[in-house]
Amino acid sequence: MISAQFLLTAFVVVIAPGTGVLYTLALGLGQGRRAAIAAALGCTFGIVPHLAAATLGLAAVLHTSALLFNIVKFAGVAYLLYLAWGALKETGGLSIAPRRTSDGWARIATRGALINVLNPKLSIFFLALLPPFLSGAPDRAALEMATLGAVFMAMTFGVFVVYGLFAAAMRRWILGSERVMTWLNRSFAAVFAGLAGRLALERA
Repeated sequence: MISAQFLLTAFVVVIAPGTGVLYTLALGLGQGRRAAIAAALGCTFGIVPHLAAATLGLAAVLHTSALLFNIVKFAGVAYLLYLAWGALKETGGLSIAPRRTSDGWARIATRGALINVLNPKLSIFFLALLPPFLSGAPDRAALEMATLGAVFMAMTFGVFVVYGLFAAAMRRWILGSERVMTWLNRSFAAVFAGLAGRLALERA
């Protein structure tokens, strides 16, 4: 069940830069190591509803219901645009500024969780990713899906923490240049706006 092939596949999926990675990098650069770890934790727990949906078969319902899919999708689009705006504001959640204070673990983690919760494609992704690695025993399918999901989450958290700590280590050099901070804030805003646009074009 937990084969080398599954671990390699999961690692390739996790290490690829996506919305969660970008959020963790932004928090590491903007608010330091503790914020980066909180962001990684939030993004990881945001996977839970999608894993549960895939395990219980609810992902198939989401896939076939255009209305439900679009409700979740456009909520996600609005949220990504909100984060993009926050990168441009000096007091925004993703802003990088020399004198900004941490938003607190709970708030950072909640924002990270919402990034994944409001992405309806994740449920369908897990429905496609996990079943090929099951043993084929119907009575063990739910347990095996949950186990594979837990391994995937652990890997996600570990990789995201590495990304975040790297960003935090670069923080003191970034804060020394007003030009670099402005460039990064605009870049994060543009990327999150672009991700919102891509999500808006997704179909069930």
